[in-house]
Amino acid sequence: MSNTPDGMTPALAPSRMDRLLVELLRTRRTLALGTIDEAGAPAVSMAPWALDPAGPDLIILISALAAHTRQLMLHPHASVLVCAGEEAADSVHALPRATLQVEALHPKSGSDDARAALAIARHPAGEMLASLPDFSVVRLRVQAARQIAGFGAVRDVSAARLRELLRESDNSTT
Repeated sequence: MSNTPDGMTPALAPSRMDRLLVELLRTRRTLALGTIDEAGAPAVSMAPWALDPAGPDLIILISALAAHTRQLMLHPHASVLVCAGEEAADSVHALPRATLQVEALHPKSGSDDARAALAIARHPAGEMLASLPDFSVVRLRVQAARQIAGFGAVRDVSAARLRELLRESDNSTT
């Protein structure tokens, strides 16, 4: 690929896989969160989430009482699975999904109002939860992604490419 006159590398045009990945991340509202517990064993839970408009980070609103909150404090590296509903494919092997390797960032108290608003906007029932003192916002900073768009349609996507795709999709809808 050649550089543009200003020395920048031109952006790649979104592929079919790119469009499917963006659609998956823009439409799904629940994720499976894989963490490591206090004994070093894997643990999986479900959480509602929102995509940060600056992308590709994920925003979750979680309770201090939840096991995954303690686990993310001890071991901030985690894995997230975002998956289409089972009706989206004839076979589980063809089910569109993305696994994201993330790092949990816990903002200082009081600094998460804008991110809480994102989570609440996507999940209106979250407004009541956000008002409770034991709930806080956690940013899941995406490190890498693995996309499966159907049987045999698999690829790795860097965090930088995912950010680019999400920004492009924002620009195409405005």
